Amino acid sequence: MEMAAAMGIDMLDEEQYRALQAVGPFDQKTSSWIQTPAGVRKLGGALFGDYRYGQTFIYHNGASSYYAVRGFRGVLTV
Repeated sequence: MEMAAAMGIDMLDEEQYRALQAVGPFDQKTSSWIQTPAGVRKLGGALFGDYRYGQTFIYHNGASSYYAVRGFRGVLTV
């Protein structure tokens, strides 16, 4: 989240990520971190999503896990 803030953007939340997937299938071979509720982050967790089998999936994992190098989806509001 710090990187997104440094770039001047916000990370997509779950609702925005699902709306993005309605535009077209993104993250079919990868997955992306999305904005995570503060309570989950405080406990060390994080959310990520992808698109498989014609469906959008949202998962959770430890933010410092093996998947720490996963990219994220961001939005620029003008």
